Amino acid sequence: MTNQIDKIDHAILAELQKDATLSVDALSDRVALSRNACWRRIKTLESAGIIRKRVALLDADKVGCPLSVLVMIRTDHHSDAWRSDFAIAVEALPEITAAYRMTGDLDYVLKVQLADMAAYDRFYKRLTSRISVSDISASFVMEDIKDTTALPL
Repeated sequence: MTNQIDKIDHAILAELQKDATLSVDALSDRVALSRNACWRRIKTLESAGIIRKRVALLDADKVGCPLSVLVMIRTDHHSDAWRSDFAIAVEALPEITAAYRMTGDLDYVLKVQLADMAAYDRFYKRLTSRISVSDISASFVMEDIKDTTALPL
């Protein structure tokens, strides 16, 4: 489907990335397409998995988790069982908003949202009680310069 995305699909996706609450009528006006044709294209993009879901983006400060933390993990364990346990731990800890397996010096990087340093300490203890790591460190975000979910189209 990726090769079949045309300029109109790009326009639809760009508008939905800005505001997924747009009605089909408003969206069709913005991309100069009839309502029915716009709706069909959205359904096709959803069926193809290009639009994975529509969500509300929350203000971390206003919901009580203003502290963004990048947690860097190195492990000596690379077995299927350890990776499975790690994935289960990641899913079980709602503070983890993103988890990446890396190349290079680090094995994993987690993005974590928390209320404060005390919450980080509790998170750290819960995480390390679930999985064995050889090294774990954290960097605390001082300023969000850019934080977006929009993909470049």
